[in-house]
Amino acid sequence: MRDKIIIYGTNWCPHCTKARMAYGERAVYIDAEADVRHLDEMLIRSGGEFRVPVIAEGARVTIGFGGESRSGFT
Repeated sequence: MRDKIIIYGTNWCPHCTKARMAYGERAVYIDAEADVRHLDEMLIRSGGEFRVPVIAEGARVTIGFGGESRSGFT
């Protein structure tokens, strides 16, 4: 069984949108701005990086998509 893919992002980030389109139904999208609990999860997975998207595939975590990442939110 494949690990669940989680994409942490924001609704205003174009790279998050591209990642969501590329992964399609294989991934669960979480808006990290909408809920502090999800923001905390994202920061733990990203090693404290305040950038989106953060794509978690099991133990593998990628920050950014397609060679690009968007500066985080404050």
